[in-house]
Amino acid sequence: MKRQLILEDGSVLLGEGFGSEKETIGEVVFNTGMTGYQEILSDPSYCGQIVTLTYPLIGNYGINRDDFESITPAISGFIVKEVADFPSNWRNEISLSEYFKSKDIPGISGIDTRKLTRIIRKYGTLKGAICSADEDVQGVLERLRETTLRNDQVKQVSTKNAYPSPGRGKRVVLVDFGMKHGILRELNNRDCDVLVVPYNVTAEEILRLSPDGVMLSNGPGDPKDVTEGIEMIQGILGKVPLFGICLGHQLFALACGANTEKMKFGHRGSNHPVKDLVTGKVALTSQNHGYAVEDASIETTRLEVTHIALNDGSIEGLKHKDFPAFTVQYHPEASPGPEDANYLFDQFMSLIESEESGANKCQSVQI
Repeated sequence: MKRQLILEDGSVLLGEGFGSEKETIGEVVFNTGMTGYQEILSDPSYCGQIVTLTYPLIGNYGINRDDFESITPAISGFIVKEVADFPSNWRNEISLSEYFKSKDIPGISGIDTRKLTRIIRKYGTLKGAICSADEDVQGVLERLRETTLRNDQVKQVSTKNAYPSPGRGKRVVLVDFGMKHGILRELNNRDCDVLVVPYNVTAEEILRLSPDGVMLSNGPGDPKDVTEGIEMIQGILGKVPLFGICLGHQLFALACGANTEKMKFGHRGSNHPVKDLVTGKVALTSQNHGYAVEDASIETTRLEVTHIALNDGSIEGLKHKDFPAFTVQYHPEASPGPEDANYLFDQFMSLIESEESGANKCQSVQI
């Protein structure tokens, strides 16, 4: 099945199709992870994107039931150098191509992914199409020019209804902007009584649930499009401990008066070094984001930068100077990637306990 990848700058790369045969259009990005393709393809943060994997052989350990980060993938397509037709792993259930076919997701192999990555690094993320090799290139380019990428990705991937994930510990409201299951897993591992709620939940609705803490999840797209989340954060800030990850980090910054900006090609991979400015320690982190908090915009807020990326100096962590709230741009739940930053979930639990302890002291003084 001959297919072609056409980019909006006019670049045409020929390859072999796998998975679905439909045409797809999306934002072409690249991920540098050497493993974890199953977690990547099921990460809701890739909604509307066609992902290029720089590692040359993908699918060699197949697809299993345990490594999904969502039930229904939101990814638009996959670009690889070589796809493994006969995976070998004791957990393997079906091949990558079979899975993509069952989910109607198109993929293309035989692409020079190093060349494609250099194009993206030079020009930034581009709109692209995976289509039949018989399609007229000029016709596809015209469709690309006419296509406006959707700005409701969070609405597409967020849960429509609230649901519980019961535990006997702290009650945490997890706001689903495109949540990876790894975040829920880490909260469950700490016996939290988790209530997962939609992206458009209001501050009043959250406070009525009497949470001990609120978690803001990752998610796709431009944070400025998620006005409901920004208003909600402003309504709960200072009233309950808060921890945000990735898109949750960006929304927190916007809610506190900072600004966000689109990056040239973003951070997507599983080995990004991040420095903790408090301890001086460096952690290798899993990242997936195309927007970042603007450094200069922090100066007029009550926010403090806690972490920076060592590769480019961009902001990777924030905390509020007055309220119990902190966020990180990277993924402490990993999946895929190193678990160096997993301690941040314990830090969130400690923040909740310290706030409860302080409240109890105030009550005893009043009595």
